[in-house]
Amino acid sequence: MRFSQVAKVAKRPFFKYLLICLALLLGANSSWAQSSQKTAWPKQAIRIVVSFTPGGAPDILARVLAESMQQNLGVPVLVENRPGYGGNIGAEIVAKSDPDGYTLLIGTVGIHAINGALYEKMSFDPIKDFTPISFLASTPNVLVVNKKLGVNNLHELIELAKAKPNQLTFGSSGVGTSLHMSGELFKEMAGIQIRHIPYKGRAQSLPDLVSSRISMLFDNLSSSLPLIKAGEVQALGVTTLKRSHATPEIPTFAEQGLPGFEAVSWFSLMAPANLPPSIQKRLNQLTYRALNDPEVKKRLLAGGLDPAPSSAKDLSKLIAQESAKWSRIVQQSGAKLD
Repeated sequence: MRFSQVAKVAKRPFFKYLLICLALLLGANSSWAQSSQKTAWPKQAIRIVVSFTPGGAPDILARVLAESMQQNLGVPVLVENRPGYGGNIGAEIVAKSDPDGYTLLIGTVGIHAINGALYEKMSFDPIKDFTPISFLASTPNVLVVNKKLGVNNLHELIELAKAKPNQLTFGSSGVGTSLHMSGELFKEMAGIQIRHIPYKGRAQSLPDLVSSRISMLFDNLSSSLPLIKAGEVQALGVTTLKRSHATPEIPTFAEQGLPGFEAVSWFSLMAPANLPPSIQKRLNQLTYRALNDPEVKKRLLAGGLDPAPSSAKDLSKLIAQESAKWSRIVQQSGAKLD
């Protein structure tokens, strides 16, 4: 059939209708293929970056998530510890990664609500350069002391610190962390002078506390709990307004003469900014599944962590509120880092 004849046939109503249907079908298939390519996640291994040393609360949560996500996604989910600089080293790696769902971060109150006010120069924005996924869990901070220090409660420690200004030392897992800020808040509210000794993580700080190299340590309750239960260190108080269900025998700071004292460590799951909404939603669902597992919840609660997955929107609100709170405390403390 000649081209002219084909053209005449194509002009007939039935064939015009048929051609339109074919065009729509091909277009739909093409759109579906493009959409499938965009949402076909994951295709490769996922890494969860922890900005602190192994063994602490962020690391524990990362490994719980990694195990659950790997089972549900069928791809390797790896935990990578990149400690240092108050959590900024690991956070920078994630902030500058591609927003493709393959690099995630265990966010902390220090990284996302404190460091922006504490550090003069930062290579990333702790809020704008991240996509919130879900709140993970919170834990009280706890003040533990070397048993040779000879104090049995917070009042006795404050009296000793006043008698020996700048002679006692307190350790934390790094400058700018919520543990460091807990110590700064303690100094301000108690009217004492104690020297801060920053560490890269609990792996170095707890042995130094046990061996009397430092006088006291602010730590996540979940991290110090094994040593507290073993009697190797003495816990003087938790930094929440209410006692922890994991250690109801440890009083709060507020109960011991510092009303209103509150400094909670919380953790979240974050991704680089501009993460596709479909992947953000999927990761949020996976987080809910992991943290609502009865055995996981039981294990975390026993370790002093209170799991509470949330929507991305609620996490964004929390970060804004906590940033405002800790910015004031940083300013009042006069702490500033390059």
